[in-house]
Amino acid sequence: MAGRAEEGAALPADMVAARPGFKRQVAQAAAMDWSIILAPFHAAAVDADPVPVASRFPAVARPPMSRAGAGQVRIIGGRWRNTRLPVPDLPGLRPTSDRVRETLFNWLLPALPGARVLDLFAGSGALGLEAVSRGAASACLVERDPALAAGLRASIARLQAQAQIQVVQDDALRWLAAPDAGADAGAPADIAFVDPPFADGLWDAVLQRLPARLAADAWLYLESPAGQAPALPAPWALYREGGSREVRAALYRRTAATLPGDLHAVSNA
Repeated sequence: MAGRAEEGAALPADMVAARPGFKRQVAQAAAMDWSIILAPFHAAAVDADPVPVASRFPAVARPPMSRAGAGQVRIIGGRWRNTRLPVPDLPGLRPTSDRVRETLFNWLLPALPGARVLDLFAGSGALGLEAVSRGAASACLVERDPALAAGLRASIARLQAQAQIQVVQDDALRWLAAPDAGADAGAPADIAFVDPPFADGLWDAVLQRLPARLAADAWLYLESPAGQAPALPAPWALYREGGSREVRAALYRRTAATLPGDLHAVSNA
């Protein structure tokens, strides 16, 4: 490129007539020494050891990317609605998602007021805490991991719910097999949440021991990998089924023939 545009270059008459200032702007542009302006870019292009482009511009700090809700659970309904509680970031911890929980507690809506809840493999406590927030009378949360159990107790203290919610730090199967397990939970549970680590395949073992801790017409919620349905014996009837791409969520009712009229109608809808 030449250092200056050639002076006296002819301009189209129609462009000059349409824009009175056009000729003056062209003259100003022609008078500029473009070789000086473009010199830094030309030098960078021909430099044998060019400076990386990023180093020629000041670094701009960006906020770190984060996962929404990482390290916490949110209670989505009831008296503690929108309360966010911290949970330890541990491998394998898989709190039930907000969407699945919302669906589950819509299913359980008629059964929650005054219910006694048992949350096995409690983990983050998302299910048991949500149940009490929505009207359950009490909850027993069984969790073997010391860090998770401590986190549950801290969350319960923050909610000032020690009188309603108990944490049992123990292995769920061992606790179910213990003769005095019922003393921890109080009266037989009306609702049980069973969401064990998927890799351990504990559903059959739990279902053999669990009925002794439940009321005769109890509700049972099971989570399992999508596409896998644990086999339940005849006293249990499937009430609702849903979930997500990764998780199957299913709610069962024990001795379904004894359902109150309003719930029986819903279950057969």
